[in-house]
Amino acid sequence: MPGYLALAAATAMYALGIVAQTVAARRAAPGHGFGLLARLVSDRLYLLGFAGQVGGFALAFFARAELPLYLVQAGSSCAVGVATVFGVLVLGWRVRPVEVVVLVTMAVGLLLLAAASAPSVAEEIPTDTGFLLLGVPLVVVFLVSRKVSGVVPIAVAAGLAYAVVAIASRSLADEPLVDLPFYPLLWLMVAAALVGQACMAVALQRGGATSTVATMDSVTVVVTSAVGVLALGDRIAPGREWWVAAGVGLVVLGVLTLGYASRPVAAPPAAERETV
Repeated sequence: MPGYLALAAATAMYALGIVAQTVAARRAAPGHGFGLLARLVSDRLYLLGFAGQVGGFALAFFARAELPLYLVQAGSSCAVGVATVFGVLVLGWRVRPVEVVVLVTMAVGLLLLAAASAPSVAEEIPTDTGFLLLGVPLVVVFLVSRKVSGVVPIAVAAGLAYAVVAIASRSLADEPLVDLPFYPLLWLMVAAALVGQACMAVALQRGGATSTVATMDSVTVVVTSAVGVLALGDRIAPGREWWVAAGVGLVVLGVLTLGYASRPVAAPPAAERETV
């Protein structure tokens, strides 16, 4: 599947996952970390959302085999916009004129990134280096996320965990699928995904869907874009470096603004959630 088509499909799957997981997390009993995640596993709606996340990740994984991280992660982050549109059409979420402007802004940023991207295969990350530079920060993120109670720090922790997932998968994406289980970096990626999922479940329960995902995605986009260009060999079309800077800036600004503007109205009313 061509990288751009895989990226578009991944964005749609991520959006489905965001909406389903949000509704499920909001109707679950309060919890923290893996305890909350364990309870949510029995909720079929949450499992549907999780399947959307897994499907989105698999498609984004294939896209990373040839597309730079700054494009793939920006495209995936636009899922919060697609989720907002879905919430408006299906769940009755209210939408403001500013949100329409923000969605257009994000689309412009994504177009700039697509026009500036140059397909390439990423540099391989040595196992020792990967565990040192990715594994140690992941452990720190996990420990810190268990000590804080605010929504924003937990959403940031989720974003950092998913950044580890994206960076590791960019290095592995061009390897034969049958050989992947033999790469230690794959299992670090799986651990990072579990940490990110647990942090996101807590953040979704405590805060608005779009604001939580916006914070998480913004952190992931900025971190992975920088690492991709500086360390993994992500390429930019000659003379279009400023397109990437502008595109990432527009997408991040759009995601954060969308989250802020949607905070009061992102989730359906309590009575409606109880009947879902």
